Amino acid sequence: MKYALLSVYDKTGIADFARVLEKSGYEIISTGGTFNLLKENGIKVTPIDEITGNPRNSFDGRMKTISFQIESGILFDRKNPKHVKEAEKLKIPQIDIVVCNLYPFEQKPGIETIDVGGPTMIRAAAKNSHSVLVVVSPDDYGLVAEALEKGKVTDQLRKELAARAFYHLSFYDSQIGSFFSNEKFPQELTVSLRRLNILRYGENPHQAGALYLMPKANSPIGKLKHLWGRELSGTNIGDIYTGLETVRQFSKPAAAVMKHLSPCGIATGKDSEEALDRAVKADPVSAFGGVVVLNKPMDVSAAKIIATFKNEKEGNTDIVAVPEISNDALELLKKVRKTMGVYTFGKIPVDRTENWDLKYFAGAVLLQDYDDNVEESFKDWKVVTKKKPTQKQIELMHFGFKAVKSVKSNSVLVVDKDIPMTRGIGSGQTSRIGATKIALEQAGDLAKDGILVSDSFFPFDDSVKMAAKFGIGAIVEQGGSVNDKLSIEAADKAGIPMVFTGRRAFRH
Repeated sequence: MKYALLSVYDKTGIADFARVLEKSGYEIISTGGTFNLLKENGIKVTPIDEITGNPRNSFDGRMKTISFQIESGILFDRKNPKHVKEAEKLKIPQIDIVVCNLYPFEQKPGIETIDVGGPTMIRAAAKNSHSVLVVVSPDDYGLVAEALEKGKVTDQLRKELAARAFYHLSFYDSQIGSFFSNEKFPQELTVSLRRLNILRYGENPHQAGALYLMPKANSPIGKLKHLWGRELSGTNIGDIYTGLETVRQFSKPAAAVMKHLSPCGIATGKDSEEALDRAVKADPVSAFGGVVVLNKPMDVSAAKIIATFKNEKEGNTDIVAVPEISNDALELLKKVRKTMGVYTFGKIPVDRTENWDLKYFAGAVLLQDYDDNVEESFKDWKVVTKKKPTQKQIELMHFGFKAVKSVKSNSVLVVDKDIPMTRGIGSGQTSRIGATKIALEQAGDLAKDGILVSDSFFPFDDSVKMAAKFGIGAIVEQGGSVNDKLSIEAADKAGIPMVFTGRRAFRH
């Protein structure tokens, strides 16, 4: 007699799959809710306690499947004559298929939602995969049904199903570990990820890529909804993420235009239209082929900025990612460029559920805190020059320091003298003076009376002297260099107020 054991939390398609198993000659054993569902659908099913002999619902159901009969029926080696004879002698049922998936622990973490019997059955079946098929996802029912109907259950299929089973267990157990642990950085750690979708490609068209999400993560990335145009690539995901990290810092309407994981324009405004107009105008050359991210909904007025950029500057926008978009705005964008991808991600949450900012380095992983709560550091800023910045300059410094946090280091940017928008961004440079030069030259005449913002300290006074030549109105930097005195003296000589933040803002 061949048996299939069915005990699932996700009951999608289980009745139809059970009919396939029944048709293939399997007697079905089941538990609890799965048993009731199968019975209601007219499927002949044996309650598991008839096999185990365990008193029904003993210890509040904690012992439903845990038994010598069940685990032996899954684990005994069909290719070992001694095992086969022993199974016959002990009247152990031959369980050749185990269909089991586990309660998503992250939805309701607690002692009582820790499954013991389910993981035991899955692990036993996966270990004995050369004899037992283990199925942990409804997505695989069709694959297994086809193999059974054709009588071609290959070793490769068995291995693939076993691998998925062990991944399923690892994912499940990692959630339980997180529930119990109070350690910030545990000695051993499994980072659980659930695949969201297969991407168009990774960073380049010849690189395959997929997007995964941590359980319970409230990242807007996990809520991206495709409304129009191109599917996402790995580069698009990176740009959208960095754009989100940029605009989420602002309570006012904010816009970021991203290229290659770094902003080419950042701005705030009275509404999304004004913020986006400023962000595009900050560097229209670099904005070509960029990714637009907003922190507030897009209406038709904001969408017209994209259309104007296309018509007047012949500038294409690759991706638009916004919390929400009005119907008329979406219809307008559809006419601007057929291939432009339009995505929504819902409201950006104030607090994160993710524990770490995680960076992967080919087999090594860095886990660190997020560089959040920057506003709390503003109170520790120190004016180090004779000339003091005006209140307006301080407000623009606050904007600039939030903006520079999103730019690849070494980074220096120039903020407009009057409004919260970037005029020049020097990013990803190996020297501070190099980043300063790029930012100032990009800003050009608009650097005059603007704010120069650095993500770290100036190691020499050369950046301050260059800023003075462009007529910069104020400087904000980390401070802490052995040459701070020289930089302060250069600023005093030029009559430029300078503020030290005491906080570095590297992003790599």
